[in-house]
This record gives sequence, structure tokens and C-alpha cells, in this order.
Amino acid sequence: MISLLRGTVADIGLGEVVIMAGGLGFTVNVTPAFAQELPRGEETTIHTVLVVREDSLTLYGFRSADERRVFDTLLTVSGIGPKIALAALAVLSPDDLRRAVRDQDLAALQKIPGVGKKSAQRMALEIGDKLGTPAALPGIPSQQSPSSAIDQEVKAALVGLGWSEAVAARALEPLSGQGLGAADLLKAALVALGGHRG
Repeated sequence: MISLLRGTVADIGLGEVVIMAGGLGFTVNVTPAFAQELPRGEETTIHTVLVVREDSLTLYGFRSADERRVFDTLLTVSGIGPKIALAALAVLSPDDLRRAVRDQDLAALQKIPGVGKKSAQRMALEIGDKLGTPAALPGIPSQQSPSSAIDQEVKAALVGLGWSEAVAARALEPLSGQGLGAADLLKAALVALGGHRG
């Protein structure tokens, strides 16, 4: 099992990065926002999970050991594979996932690409308390809704693409709360920005 990878960020794509370590280039699948946070040409450490299939070996990478544990837990749900588990972390933070499961918030879980009502019910039922409690006070709901989690993800991607935080925030302000997914929100923000760097 490859649980941690330390090396130089050789290449960055929308949903993957290449890490050079020990003379080898490892392709690691990550969320788009995490990909944009990584410093190209610099050394970094990524928490990883190696998913072994009959015809493939695929690495998935995460910011923290907590994200990795959440990913592993999501894989225990029947019908949830690594792509959906990674998509869950692109849309919801680990604590937002904990709250959604704890509160049986199916609407929040259905914001995950590939998760319908039945899959959301299965997630809430099968995960139960395996994820633990959110870092915030257990009885206090998160200040960050699923839509604001997406806003933060897209804002981080825009900053990674060269815009300042202030410009990225201004571009996202009129688009927030429209129920757009991360990819659609990013496209809309890029159209609004019109290619101008701030």
C-alpha cells in the first residue's frame, strides 16, 4: 500500500498530478482544487490510496490523512467506487460529509456527482458513525453549506490559475447560490472574468 508520496510536482492537470519520486513519475488522481494548490516544480507530500483492480493500479491523492480516511470509508459503501468517493471530497469537506451523514442530509449527499437518492440513502445508512464527529461542536451545524464548499473549491482553482483572491471572490459572488456544480461554476466564473488577471 502506498500511503504517502513525497516528490517533485512535475505536471498538473485538472484532476491529476504527476509526482516525480525515486526517478519515477507517479500519476495521482486528485480533486481539481487540490491540483491547483500544488506548486509545480517544487517538492510536496501527498497522502495517497492505491486502488488495485484486475486491470489497473490507480493512485488517489489527498491534502490530509483525514481526507484519505474519509475516502477509504466511502469505498466501503456498496455502489461507491473511487471516482465517486473522490468527487465527494471535491464537493464536500470531510466535516461537511460527516454532518450530512450524521444528519441524514440526503440533499447534501446528492450534490455529489454520480450519487442519486438511493445511493445517498445507502451512504447515510452504511457509513453511520464510521466517519466520526465533525471537528466543530457536534450540535452546531456547519457555517459552510455544500454550495459554499463548492465556491471555496472554485475560488481556490481560480487563484491557482492566476487570479487574485479578491478578483476570484468578486467573480463568484453573483454566481453563488445558483446550485451549479464545481465544473459549471468554474466555467461561469471564467466567462465572467473574461481572461483578465487580477
